[in-house]
Amino acid sequence: MISLRRAPGERASWDRPLLFVVLWSIVELLLVTNPWQISSRLRVWALRRFGADIESGVVYRPRTRVRFPWKLRIGADSWIGEGVWIHNQAQVSIGHDVVISQDTFITTGSHAHRRDMALLTKPVVIDDGAWVTSRSMITGGVRIGRSALVRPMSLISSSIPENAIYGGNPAVQVGWRFSRPESNR
Repeated sequence: MISLRRAPGERASWDRPLLFVVLWSIVELLLVTNPWQISSRLRVWALRRFGADIESGVVYRPRTRVRFPWKLRIGADSWIGEGVWIHNQAQVSIGHDVVISQDTFITTGSHAHRRDMALLTKPVVIDDGAWVTSRSMITGGVRIGRSALVRPMSLISSSIPENAIYGGNPAVQVGWRFSRPESNR
């Protein structure tokens, strides 16, 4: 058994003072997670004020969560669906024209479960044009390739090549989103 009382890593991924993190939590609750707040522009404005790098044309729906906006990058014209939770203890980079659909969970953190439960983090990259459909889960260290598609309720724990369609738990390739790439014919 591992004593959780002695587990290292509390606040290890914050990269900001306690007061800044607490202030972000309040702003997130009032302006980002709040289901009554109807303005995508206001949510994006709040995220940018706390360090998120968000390009123009991003649609950011209500009931979303972002653990640390200073570790978030979103490219132009992307859509972040209602209820998406980005638990980014490491960098999350989302390309342009990407759709992250409703209730998807993106996490960059895990724990050294056989040693001492220390926090382990790895970034997540979602390339241009990808579509992560509803209620999917993306774990740390994953790269979702350009124009790839993740089917609903899929667990993505390893990288996906461009243009591929993946689905299931664990996710496996089930086809190609557009025509099959020449190199694979």
